[in-house]
Amino acid sequence: MSESTVFDYEKDGAAIYRESFATIRAEADLNGLPADVSQVAVRMIHACGMVDLVRDLSYSPRVIADARKALRDGAPILCDANMVASGVTRKRLPADNDVICTLADPSVPDLAQRMGTTRSAAALELWRDRLEGSVVAIGNAPTALFRLLEMIEEGAPRPAAILGIPVGFVGAAESKDALAAHTSGVEYLVVRGRRGGSAMAAAAINAIASEAE
Repeated sequence: MSESTVFDYEKDGAAIYRESFATIRAEADLNGLPADVSQVAVRMIHACGMVDLVRDLSYSPRVIADARKALRDGAPILCDANMVASGVTRKRLPADNDVICTLADPSVPDLAQRMGTTRSAAALELWRDRLEGSVVAIGNAPTALFRLLEMIEEGAPRPAAILGIPVGFVGAAESKDALAAHTSGVEYLVVRGRRGGSAMAAAAINAIASEAE
């Protein structure tokens, strides 16, 4: 009987975190980012492994401060995908905030058919009574981000901040550009271009929720 291979690797979770964040700070060009955005960028890089992510970050001046205050005041977190909601670490939330994703609501398929849009976009119709002062995290569907901007223009309540980080090849870059240029002046953070995703969006929320690494 042959002996199984024993690999030499780090098994201490805290040590893995320390080394990971030290590596990110050593390799990513965080110069020029405000301190609060830098802290969020580090967590986002940790989620995706891409230290060049910083070059695609775009943000409004108060997005982190306003989102953080909203969470401390008990604002809900509205997510376009269950993967985003599942990635939010509840113990980091400062006010036991509600984390809401309405994509699986039974009414959404019919709503999407009536609206002639995706289920991700239609699901936002169920956010209307929670939008005011909320923190929105979109990590999957560009159609959801486009629809959110349309709703705001139609007079829907405004979130405190929008993290627009959808991923993909159709509409992702354009939806994020639209958010960054939106005339509503809503506070935002985006990753320009095709890159994005649920892990990055959840990481951003986790970093805003707590400054602890």
